[in-house]
Amino acid sequence: VAPARAEPWTSAPYRGLGAWLDAYDWSASFARSPDHVIDGADIDRMAAEGVQTIYIQASRRDSPTDVLEPERLHAIIDHAHARGMSVVAWYLPTMVDPEVDLRRMLAIAALPVDGLGVDIESLELDDVAERNRRLLDISARLKAALGDRTLSAIVMEPVLMEDVNPSFWPDYPWLGLAEHYDVWLPMSYWTNRRDGWRHSHAYTATNIARLRERIGQPEAPVHVIGGVGDKT
Repeated sequence: VAPARAEPWTSAPYRGLGAWLDAYDWSASFARSPDHVIDGADIDRMAAEGVQTIYIQASRRDSPTDVLEPERLHAIIDHAHARGMSVVAWYLPTMVDPEVDLRRMLAIAALPVDGLGVDIESLELDDVAERNRRLLDISARLKAALGDRTLSAIVMEPVLMEDVNPSFWPDYPWLGLAEHYDVWLPMSYWTNRRDGWRHSHAYTATNIARLRERIGQPEAPVHVIGGVGDKT
């Protein structure tokens, strides 16, 4: 009997060990090769390794449909649920066409998933002020549509934007985002760093502390996205 999974659309699915899948991992449309398409056996192995939540990219801006390969995606979601795992779907808005971004995220939220994450890192729109304006607008509209369902922000790590590469996204709208998101998932990839910032604990702890300070919420729930496993 599979263990009961966490209560959907709360902060509970964000607790514990997670595994991240992008469209290159599971979709036939974007897979690097047929051998790299995730199947049920891979989901079983994740469960055996103690993975409690799968975070899966449910669409892309260049996907042919709002939800990418829905039949294949539904099968993955169902298989994970059968193993007692939660599934949090995620999407990377580019802010180039906010209406498309919002429409796709709402379509994803209608899937039988346990949460939705918004990946906030696209630099496709050059004008930072307009990028921030569009981001906050679609975030507000998405949150309004979801009501009391928990919404998570997949954010750039503060150390990267403040110490490593301050020109990456100046004026990242932390306080504005804090009005619309409930759980924070910093991309704290210490395996991409050099020197002192490659230290996993120092990089992770500093990013958590700075994130909470930037959003003005000392107790904000944070689920850290760590370094790449085979490069640790």
